[in-house]
Amino acid sequence: MARSPAGAVLPSSGPAREQLRQKGQFWTPDWVADGMVAWAMREQDHLFDPAVGGGAFFRAAYREAARTGRRVSLHGTEIDPAAMHSGPGLGLPAADVSGVRIADFMEAAFQRRFGAIAANPPYVRHHRFPPDYKARLHAFATRHLGSDLDGRAGLHVFFLIKALSLLEEGGRLAFIVPADTCEGHFAPTLWRWIGRNYRIEGAATFTPDASPFPGVDTNAIIFLISRRPPGATVRWARILRAGTRQLHQWMADDLPLLENAEIVVRDRSLEEALATGLTREPVQEAADETIPLGTLFRVMRGIATGDNSFFFLNSSQIRSLGLPMNLFVRAIGRTRDHPRGSVLRASDLDALDAIGRPTYLLSLDRVRDDDLPDAVRSYLRIGEEKGLPIRPLIAQRKPWFKMERREPPQWLFAYLGRRSCRFIRNEAGAVPLTGFLCVYARSAASLDERAATLALNDPRTLGNLARVAKSYGGGALKVEPRNLEQLPIPCVVLRDHGLAAVGQRSLVSLRSLARHDELGSGPINLLQRRGVV
Repeated sequence: MARSPAGAVLPSSGPAREQLRQKGQFWTPDWVADGMVAWAMREQDHLFDPAVGGGAFFRAAYREAARTGRRVSLHGTEIDPAAMHSGPGLGLPAADVSGVRIADFMEAAFQRRFGAIAANPPYVRHHRFPPDYKARLHAFATRHLGSDLDGRAGLHVFFLIKALSLLEEGGRLAFIVPADTCEGHFAPTLWRWIGRNYRIEGAATFTPDASPFPGVDTNAIIFLISRRPPGATVRWARILRAGTRQLHQWMADDLPLLENAEIVVRDRSLEEALATGLTREPVQEAADETIPLGTLFRVMRGIATGDNSFFFLNSSQIRSLGLPMNLFVRAIGRTRDHPRGSVLRASDLDALDAIGRPTYLLSLDRVRDDDLPDAVRSYLRIGEEKGLPIRPLIAQRKPWFKMERREPPQWLFAYLGRRSCRFIRNEAGAVPLTGFLCVYARSAASLDERAATLALNDPRTLGNLARVAKSYGGGALKVEPRNLEQLPIPCVVLRDHGLAAVGQRSLVSLRSLARHDELGSGPINLLQRRGVV
């Protein structure tokens, strides 16, 4: 369990944790709230919080007022009144919440703007929205941004848009939000709008050891934005130690350049920061050329069965059901079934099967319905009794039991983890489920798969994952197929492993090129003519 500095316990699992997810409530520690409020209220005597919760920002406002000798008025909205009066050390006296409206911030109308806004908005994922509510959120975003957001935007994104719309001229906003706010599919649309209409003054990121929400699988970032003409640079901070008072000092002093053992602050070009992602380290000028992975490889997600317990079995289950083994293909389901190593062999799958792990995927796409054996028909009736045909994903298949197909990829990519993101050479010829991505060479001619595996797993290649991945708590990364195709592969890495990129699609062995007789009379000229990188 994680514990907030105020003493509130954050449940790590079970119904209580699910309730937090439903409401998106994760309390902000004082050492973070104090800095955010100090910056937002620098020239103001009031504070607006659109998601008051336990009142972390209100208490920070009182501390800031005491520090500066100013009076402060508090305003806000909160959809859950119990949150303002519950939890040890988190409740607010009635006098403190007299300016709080019990309302959904996204549905409430306001007659004024605010000069100081600070919030930790609710982190509610898009799939938890009722359809009509989701439609209203997207209609709101379209009115402000001029275009709709990708449907995967969470509630915190809409809170940010509305809060910015309520910011008065010259006012300041401090929001702490998940990293997906600038890494998700919706991010380019969102940040183009913010960058055109507001000044992004600063951003503060946290190392895994400095996380303000320990035990929560979310990578947090603080945005500091003002309603002023856009600037060309942004002050970008990396917080190195949890609980540091340097964060408050930096924000209270209006974001100076700084470097010590607890915080490092630098200037970044706004154009570069938005292109790279504000949660990510600045992109250094490459000492050598790079080539996007997607130029040489094609990436697809693994197979989504809709119900692994029905379609994905072990050999013992198959025998007990009397199902023909030739109607199954070898498959691997999750990264923990192959926790280490860069090669997957048939013997690895056999070892998994021996301990009862599923490694056989029911694959009926090559069999006519009329030719299905009786045992298979009986098994499919069990699936129908379970209601599988009407499940959302399965209902899209016609007929429902025909599995989507993947050719066995040359590599599997373990795309989610803290230290296990890697390319796995698929000697087993297995098809992966959604625990892996499929990676195919665009041209297999003259390809040395062993050398390519070494190049893909080279630390200089994997080190670039942070430039294209989504980041989560504890340093975890998640890489989507199209993002993986953008992974920069240093050309020096290819050369070091005896490979060369030829033309626009081919990755070939330098040794195989050297076999060509024409290389003998001018290899450098020939490589240039062929477009070798």
